[in-house]
Amino acid sequence: MNNKKICQSCGMPLKKDKNGPAKEKDGSPSEKYCSNCYKNGEFTCPKCTVEDIKNKNKEEMKKRHFPNFMVNMYNKKLPELERWHNNTKKDSQEIIEQ
Repeated sequence: MNNKKICQSCGMPLKKDKNGPAKEKDGSPSEKYCSNCYKNGEFTCPKCTVEDIKNKNKEEMKKRHFPNFMVNMYNKKLPELERWHNNTKKDSQEIIEQ
């Protein structure tokens, strides 16, 4: 995945964002997130986990008749995205420190 051109939360190509671009708090366009995941500088689902997003992706991709192997391949990369990658590293550090 070319992380510069996809949402760093759900993995959707930013050019496919029909309601985008997402906006930062100051009104400037977000270069990292789609409008489904991010509005006014905040996540639309701040308590979502990577598993929640995988499930949402799976539902949307099934509606669009993507084959299972593509859904699985797509979702396999989600933990590498900035939103989840940073959280995973932070969670691992907290476990080590305890």
